[in-house]
Amino acid sequence: MKTHLGMRMARPLVYLGLLAIVTLLTFSSCSKDDNDDHPSKTFVLVHGAFQAPYAWQFVKTKLEAGGNNVVVVELPGHGQDQTDPKKITINTYRDKVVAAINAINGPVVLVGHSLGGAIITAVTDTIPDKVEKLVYLAGFVPANNQSILNLTTMDPNSMFGPALEFSADGATASIPNDKIIPVFAQDANDEVKKLLMDNNRPEPIAPQADKIFLKNPAFAGVPKYYIQTIQDHAITIDLQKKMISTAGIKNIYSVESGHCPMLTQADKVSELLLQIAK
Repeated sequence: MKTHLGMRMARPLVYLGLLAIVTLLTFSSCSKDDNDDHPSKTFVLVHGAFQAPYAWQFVKTKLEAGGNNVVVVELPGHGQDQTDPKKITINTYRDKVVAAINAINGPVVLVGHSLGGAIITAVTDTIPDKVEKLVYLAGFVPANNQSILNLTTMDPNSMFGPALEFSADGATASIPNDKIIPVFAQDANDEVKKLLMDNNRPEPIAPQADKIFLKNPAFAGVPKYYIQTIQDHAITIDLQKKMISTAGIKNIYSVESGHCPMLTQADKVSELLLQIAK
């Protein structure tokens, strides 16, 4: 009698033990899957002309909040860098970004805005094995033997060229503060407008005319993505579509913004970058 009673009492304990083990294994499995679905990435962000790393500050914060690593490259002659603009070429920019990426373990998601698009093209041709995905944000996409200047001549409705004022020695160009907002961020709030004006400084002009030479066959195999800016006054949507078509980019996203959505719509840009990086 006691033996049967003991067995009946033991069965629920065995069931409870098994249930606990199954629950633990299931939880562990789900946790692992969740982490695998959203592994951390390393983003390398390259700013455009008349800007500096500050332009990526909101997106950087949001990407890092998701556990990702973010490196923002300061191009020579921009931000706090005081390189002589007469010594700066498109290859100067390229080499600065290549050095930043080579200091990182593993492949990166490389993102370029505006001028940065031409730079990341040259970078990826140089070190394609280090670039997991290549993302253009309203970026120039030069073909082989093509310069940014070549591309801008195909954009007659852009407000960028007419706003430029050149220095006496021809080494730099400037955009007055009263024109920089309409050109770059007509959709900006007061905080962003102030950022653009406070950080406005002359731009080295020679790199705009330097041609990009694509020599590495592996460049074609790097997955490429383009985020269009529909209301862009600097690189109009017409030119963006032409470049996308010529480059054969099939992964296309859009933001209803002016030229600088990383400043005016940081949430949307961050969301798209995380989606692309998966």
